[in-house]
Amino acid sequence: MDQIISHDAELDCVGLFCPMPIAKTKEEIENLEAGQVLKVEADDPAAEEDISRWAKRAGHEVLKKDKSGNIITFWIKKKK
Repeated sequence: MDQIISHDAELDCVGLFCPMPIAKTKEEIENLEAGQVLKVEADDPAAEEDISRWAKRAGHEVLKKDKSGNIITFWIKKKK
């Protein structure tokens, strides 16, 4: 059974292409408190690697990454 992860904010980047998914994710996560979770959905193939790398570099934790068809969903926990 899939793990359900609750999130504090949600960002829809479907239809946006590099560099917009990362730019919008960075902007949105700055609005969260440390420890809160942002759910991001994107369909840009580059977003799968780009968002994962950005989160790691910024010190945030990707709790889960799921791909369904061409939609990639990330659950990113903001660093403390």
